[in-house]
Amino acid sequence: MAAELAGAVVAFDLDGTLVDTAPDLIGTLNHLLTQEGLPALPLEEARPFIGHGARRLLQRGFIAAGAHLDPEREQGLFDRFIPHYLGRIADESRPFPGCRQALDRLRSEGATLCVCTNKPTGLSNALLDALGMSRLFAAIVGPDAAGVAKPDPRHLEFAVQAGGGSLGRALLVGDSATDAAAARNAGAPLVLVSFGYSDVPVAELAPDALVHHFDELPAACAQLLAACGD
Repeated sequence: MAAELAGAVVAFDLDGTLVDTAPDLIGTLNHLLTQEGLPALPLEEARPFIGHGARRLLQRGFIAAGAHLDPEREQGLFDRFIPHYLGRIADESRPFPGCRQALDRLRSEGATLCVCTNKPTGLSNALLDALGMSRLFAAIVGPDAAGVAKPDPRHLEFAVQAGGGSLGRALLVGDSATDAAAARNAGAPLVLVSFGYSDVPVAELAPDALVHHFDELPAACAQLLAACGD
């Protein structure tokens, strides 16, 4: 067991950090676009639209397809989006390369893992259950469970406490400006991954560590948590 990780909590964002959910999210968006008589969007074009919730994904997707959403139409599309997405939640979504191995190593070296995501808790559980990953986490916390959403630091604090830890011995692993702000607001160390859904280069967000593959994550966590002390 690595002393740096013993008793620590490593909190993870979900979409774009642990799991590449873009194919199923954009697949659902394109399903609605085509139902509305609009062109489907290429995956890589729409990928940066992810990360701010389903409503924002719909807004940006429909604008890119040449349509404007008024509030009433947006609500109707949202009500159709969620059940369709739930029905295909892990058809194509997969953990990023090296994810499972890194999580196993962190746990074997004494860390407790939790999920701190702006994806609703029910959808998060459904996704991780379908991928056989739920057992790896002591807590899976969406904004509905925490009562607030990232970047509010209380979301991260709630998730860490639900995992049995405290912010003084925790860090956040994410992929976006929302994650960066949540960690900074909470005074927690921040690791960002370069392969997620950020619409700005993640290096510009000044993380404490930037990793390009999950193979790099355990060492980065150990280094940052060693600096936290006991």
